[in-house]
Amino acid sequence: MKGCALITGASSGIGRVLLEHFAADGIDMVITARDVAALTKAAEDIRRRHDVAVFVIPADLSIPGESARLHKEISSRDIQIAYLVNNAGFGNYGLFQEADAEKIDAIVQVNVASLVSLTRLFLPAMVSEGRGKILQVASVAAFQPGPLMAVYYATKAFVLSFSEAVSEELRGTGVSMTCLCPGPVVTQFAKRANFNHSRLFQKNHAASAEDVARYAYRAMLKGKTVAVHGLGNRIIAFANRLLPRKTVVRLVRFVQEKRS
Repeated sequence: MKGCALITGASSGIGRVLLEHFAADGIDMVITARDVAALTKAAEDIRRRHDVAVFVIPADLSIPGESARLHKEISSRDIQIAYLVNNAGFGNYGLFQEADAEKIDAIVQVNVASLVSLTRLFLPAMVSEGRGKILQVASVAAFQPGPLMAVYYATKAFVLSFSEAVSEELRGTGVSMTCLCPGPVVTQFAKRANFNHSRLFQKNHAASAEDVARYAYRAMLKGKTVAVHGLGNRIIAFANRLLPRKTVVRLVRFVQEKRS
């Protein structure tokens, strides 16, 4: 299936690596993020090595209404989106009552509101065409509450629930929705969230963005509904169903606390 892909958070990490997979399959792309310089460099790199079109449309998805503006601009260029990758997202580390209120609002806007908005804006055309694939990037954090990153974990739980529900609604339409749930990944995410000092985030425990992006791309093409990357993460997701909820919450807090 050909068509154009829209990838958010495309300037670094998993999003940046995903560009390589789409390009290798000859799929044109619209790439978006806040970092114009990084987006421009990524587009130049892709165009130099692959025979695909790459459209750079910067957007700050923490701003309400930015999803609609992005959709309007893409539509005005007559670009038909057949693949949507909602990869943009970020978190914040620390006690909820001490968190910056504006940053918390921005996390919810990017991780939840913009993801839902972009999905709602581009999905009808896919259903009308009877083809399309959507990749929603969540996290293994979606399977349990997360003390010290309470809002981030909650947003990813929303993405998982939302994706599973809409995936079922899409059954028989020719459109699929895949929810990616990786564990810790070696990207700029931990540094930005200020939790790369926690027990959870240690390089020997973190996957590479290359491995996760490869797994995600294949899962999306297969139309898998929930794609949990890594055996350890799949065990964690399953174990959460068996352990008492209070135990799960306390274990999560332990692994997220600062290493001594």
